[in-house]
Amino acid sequence: MRVIAGTARSLKLTAPKGLEVRPTTDRIKETLFNILSPDIYDAVFLDLFCGSGAIGIEALSRGASECVFVDNSPASLDCTRANLEHTRLDGRAHVIRGEAAGVISRLAAEKKYDVVFMDPPYGKQLEKQVLEQMAVHDILSGDGIVIVEADTATEFDYLPELGFEAYRVKSYGSNKHVFIRKDGGRY
Repeated sequence: MRVIAGTARSLKLTAPKGLEVRPTTDRIKETLFNILSPDIYDAVFLDLFCGSGAIGIEALSRGASECVFVDNSPASLDCTRANLEHTRLDGRAHVIRGEAAGVISRLAAEKKYDVVFMDPPYGKQLEKQVLEQMAVHDILSGDGIVIVEADTATEFDYLPELGFEAYRVKSYGSNKHVFIRKDGGRY
C-alpha cells in the first residue's frame, strides 16, 4: 500500500494488523481519486472509519487543505498517526477517536466538509447511521459530496428520504463506491 500521487507520492503506508481493516487497494484508490480529482485541491476532507488513513492521506498528498480522520480503534488511529508522520502530512491533519455516527454533530458545529469518505465494516448499516446524522447536522459544504465504500449488496434506496441522492456508482467486483450529494446538488 502506497501513496499514489502528489507530494507524498510513492511513500509506503502501513496498515493495522488483523482482519478488522480492509485497506483499499492501490488500483481502486487510483480510480477513486481520478474521479475525485476536480474536488480535491484545497478541499476540507473527512475520512470516517479511516483504518490506516490511506484515503485521507492520499487527499492531503493531492492538495486537500486539511483532513480529519475518525476511527474508534486505537490501533487504527496509531497506524494513521504513524502514516501521517511518515508522509509529513500531519500538520494538516486532525485525528479523532470515536464512533463515526457519534462525532458528526460535533464535527458539523466546527466546520463544513467538501468531501466525506467512509469505508465502514460491511453489512452493519453503519453508513446509514452516519448518513442519518449528516441529514440532521449540516456537515457538508454547499457542493460537498459523500463517498461510501460498500459491498455490492448494500442498498441505498433510503437516500431520498434523508435528502440525499446517489449520482454515481462505481463497481469493482465485490465492492463499490457510491457517490452521494445533497438532493438538488451541483451535478
